[in-house]
Amino acid sequence: MPYQVPEPKIFACTQSTILGEKIAAAYGADLGKIKFSRYSDGEFQPSFEESIRGARIFIIGSTNPGPENLMEMLLMLDAAKRASARHITAVMPYFGWARQDRKDKPRVPIAAKLVAKMLETAGATRIITMDLHADQIQGFFEKPVDHLFASTLFLPYVQSLNLDNLCIASPDMGGSKRAYAYSKALASDVVICYKQRAKANVIAKMELIGEVKGKNVVLVDDLVDTAGTLTKAADLMMERGAKSVRALTTHGLLSGKAYERIEQSKLQELIITDSIPSIENSKKIRVLGCAELFADVMHRVHHNTSISSKFIM
Repeated sequence: MPYQVPEPKIFACTQSTILGEKIAAAYGADLGKIKFSRYSDGEFQPSFEESIRGARIFIIGSTNPGPENLMEMLLMLDAAKRASARHITAVMPYFGWARQDRKDKPRVPIAAKLVAKMLETAGATRIITMDLHADQIQGFFEKPVDHLFASTLFLPYVQSLNLDNLCIASPDMGGSKRAYAYSKALASDVVICYKQRAKANVIAKMELIGEVKGKNVVLVDDLVDTAGTLTKAADLMMERGAKSVRALTTHGLLSGKAYERIEQSKLQELIITDSIPSIENSKKIRVLGCAELFADVMHRVHHNTSISSKFIM
């Protein structure tokens, strides 16, 4: 009889349990059993409640701050390594701490590099993630990285809106490459916002490069945190004569006054994925599921088939 490849085992970190269940269901499997023991001082210990010896396992968990989410992923990787799992893939829909990807001033860390090394040391033999803050973060790893793009979800949605005079926009210079890729796929114009920050999460000045009058604008970015940049850009574009402004952002961190700013802004809607659990509901926020995308890629990785079709951008 031909050799049958054993099916992998899928586990989820606590904050990604809902997404993990969706991914496992899309894969056609159940989440594996894992137990967390917690001490009164906040320390916790994950324990796999089934054998994973010799198995390929996928551990699903976004590592958005606070630090508990990253620590949980590291401990689960270490436990899997010590339990003799054969392949250990960290499935990180959102790769946290990625905004610190270079030294932008003296005496600061490169946190993205540090996190990459910690994941490998803990036992990850492969990483699957989506829309890194900077593409070059893949180079911080010595292990294979499958970097997926949420454009596979966003482009069909934008096309379904049938917007006339469509214009793609980037809220800052750093996202110009992403904006040009979307504009090429959608055969649309593109504009760029130029911003100067007073400090982190505080914008001192913003200018617009390009024309938006009479156009339906779609802002694209990898994440939305306090929503200060997106809402300021949307308001500026409406002042310059745009017909409507929407935003596509892969990871909805939505911290601080983000929900309040979104509700009070000129944004018609904000479209995000469920890579990070939403804290509140908002009639302006639409969530697109990424479970089927990750399940498909996990299946292809397990069966050693190509995933290049998932790289639209």
